[in-house]
Amino acid sequence: MRIQKKPLLLAIALMVLAALALWLLDRPAPAKRAAASAVPVRVVSVVERDVPRYVTAIGSVLSLHSVVIRPQIDGTLTRLLVKEGQWVKAGDLLATLDDRAIRASLDQARAQLGESQAQLQVAQVNLKRYKLLSVDDGVSKQTYDQQLALVSQLKAATQGNQAAIDAAQVQLSYTQIRSPVTGRVGIRTVDEGNLLRMSDAQGLFSVTQIDPIGVEFSLPQQQLPTLQRLIGAQERATVSAFLGADTDDLSGERLAVGQLSLIDNQINANTGTLRAKAQFANDSHRLWPGQLVTLKIQTAVDKAALVVPPGVVQRGLERHFVYRVTGDAVQTVPVQVLYQDSQQTVLQGVNVGDVLVSDGQSRLKAGSKIEVLTEPPPVIETAAAQVAP
Repeated sequence: MRIQKKPLLLAIALMVLAALALWLLDRPAPAKRAAASAVPVRVVSVVERDVPRYVTAIGSVLSLHSVVIRPQIDGTLTRLLVKEGQWVKAGDLLATLDDRAIRASLDQARAQLGESQAQLQVAQVNLKRYKLLSVDDGVSKQTYDQQLALVSQLKAATQGNQAAIDAAQVQLSYTQIRSPVTGRVGIRTVDEGNLLRMSDAQGLFSVTQIDPIGVEFSLPQQQLPTLQRLIGAQERATVSAFLGADTDDLSGERLAVGQLSLIDNQINANTGTLRAKAQFANDSHRLWPGQLVTLKIQTAVDKAALVVPPGVVQRGLERHFVYRVTGDAVQTVPVQVLYQDSQQTVLQGVNVGDVLVSDGQSRLKAGSKIEVLTEPPPVIETAAAQVAP
């Protein structure tokens, strides 16, 4: 019985070995690892052009001359000759005060002057007569001296009366309130018929000069040498004023173009900033006192600079670098950033015409194979736009 089982086990083992051999022969060969796929990127070329350099700052528009109109004497406001918001010139009559009491004082002073002049005339005639009589001792020396003193006294009285007239005329001129500057009338605070006093701090209204106008701004103290160079130049630096107060976005409307006018005489020790001022011709009145604007000041011009878009330059651990295209691969090139703004970057370390990667750098390393994309990037639709109506 044991002899019969042994051939059976041997036959089963042979069948298993045959099946295994057949499976190994029919097994497909392992596929080779797929070659690394190329990284899709977009590229730009290095161009050469003149690049102006700018610094930006937030500025506050302020009038070069603003005056609060106040009375210089106490009196009743009889007439207002201008309206709120009206444009006036220097010397224009704005308002009048009641002048009757001052005119009466002026007439009284003139009458006293006439009286003093008549007395002086008589005294001078008598002095001449006494002088002739004193030669022959017709009058005493004492009488002559007294007449001489009287003439001097009357001359002094005449001068005093004339001074009183001048003072009354000055007071009378204060009853006519004229504009000291050319500008725009503000909101009125007093109506006709009110009693005005010199101690009133509020005043009648203000007159503010609008054209020309200034803008005051602050820059870091490191910009002092640059500002000093611009102030000392034969042609003052150009300053552009933009609507709004965002120094990162100068795509807004440009309001005016002016010139750098002055630098403050000291640096703020608390903030480390330096105040400066620019002046603008504001004939279109687009700049308004109190308005916040963004200033763009041209500080220099880089001639024949090597320029690329800002997204080309990458930041490494120690320095900046770019990916330069060589054939179907890229290589890293260290560069130095000389100047950068929101629209362009000036580099040193590349050549004109070099092709650099501008998009897709996150998947690259030195020697990576690339595929240059030429079609524009796809527009990403929002979820709301994809929802069917």
